[in-house]
Amino acid sequence: MSQTRILIMGAAGRDFHDFNTVFRDDERVEVVAFTHTASQNIGELDALPTRRYPPALAGERYPDGIPIYPESELETVVEEADVDTVVFSYSDVSHEHVMHQASRALAAGADFRLVGPDRMMLRASIPVVAVDAVRTGCGKSQTARKFADLLRDRGKEVAVVREPMPYGDLVAQRVQRFDSIERLDESDVTIEEREEYEGHIERGHVVYAGVDYGAILERVEAEADVVVWDGGNNELPFYVPDVHVVVTDPHRAGAELRYHPGETNLRLADYVVVNKEDTADAGAIREVETNVRKTNPDAEIVHANSKITADGEQIAGKRVLVVEDGPTLTHGDAPYGAGLIAARRYGAAEVVDPEPAAVGSLQRVFEEYPHLDTVLPAMGYSEAQRRDLAATIRNAAPDVVVSGTPHDLARILDVDVPVVRVRYELEEKNLTLETILDRHADVLEC
Repeated sequence: MSQTRILIMGAAGRDFHDFNTVFRDDERVEVVAFTHTASQNIGELDALPTRRYPPALAGERYPDGIPIYPESELETVVEEADVDTVVFSYSDVSHEHVMHQASRALAAGADFRLVGPDRMMLRASIPVVAVDAVRTGCGKSQTARKFADLLRDRGKEVAVVREPMPYGDLVAQRVQRFDSIERLDESDVTIEEREEYEGHIERGHVVYAGVDYGAILERVEAEADVVVWDGGNNELPFYVPDVHVVVTDPHRAGAELRYHPGETNLRLADYVVVNKEDTADAGAIREVETNVRKTNPDAEIVHANSKITADGEQIAGKRVLVVEDGPTLTHGDAPYGAGLIAARRYGAAEVVDPEPAAVGSLQRVFEEYPHLDTVLPAMGYSEAQRRDLAATIRNAAPDVVVSGTPHDLARILDVDVPVVRVRYELEEKNLTLETILDRHADVLEC
């Protein structure tokens, strides 16, 4: 029986998970290549130390590992590797984008497919509360943080599992466990990883991430009573959820129906959080609510604010540079975040335009994302990019940096001005997360 030759299109995350769970041990298929997109901030492989999924992770059927190519070379790889099927495996892209990639694959002579959640989700022996979103930057982590806090208050040992961001040594990152900020420092994680991990660790929660989510699950099941899945971007959960909560953002109303796999999350949700209502337009809130009710009428809606706090005295009357969460601004398409809201709320005299001050890779970011004209994305996927970020801040010469990223920017950047950290927490207005846990207490054993 001939094997189906497969190429997986990815971004160093869901692609590896799909391979590990669906294709690695399937003798009917041979995965001949991965491609990685430049749209998910990792660049055309320039931030990756390897262009190969290593043999130690690929398994005995792949003694030489699996090559990884830039997505721009898709057609060439399909032809030269005699690919039968292209599998699309990354997140937070428009439905139109997915079909453009499908058209490329079809025109190159291959079939095109998506792996469904029932095929790639792993079933845990302990309860799973999954928090996902319809786009990146909706407020997943603040929602997941609150669930983790509430479960701990109920006496549960909680493990937070993050969707992967393995940009370094993949074998070393097979299973990652972070229980302290010092452990993050030792691991030399990217700014994106810090943005997602620090908030949980600061509250005393252990965070797992990595490459092999089957191996991660084995570790978590031995350590914890319950998993809180904190999804990346708008990706599907990797574990079958017992409670599935999906977060939406009325600042980008309508996006809940236009992006992959966010719409799938919306249709699968038990509960849908309409977040940031305190800073969103009333019409946009109604639009999101209408779309939720039409798409998933069985889901219950949680109306919520994203409560923003900062040291206003350091902001008032100052010339400020606002730094925001990188992925939210770039492939998330948001023009600003909590940092700019805080700068305006606390009376900044001026918000500095960062683009004229940008250097190196940050210049390219502003060229690629022209909707950014007020805030600076916290890009830091390599040491060189972190140096560019620090140099851009110094060139802008603000009185104060207002940091809307979820991590402590001052901890990793050497700048000569104060960095005011903006924090934001979920504040439910009708149905609370506590009530959701009460409703599912039997399943969650809490």
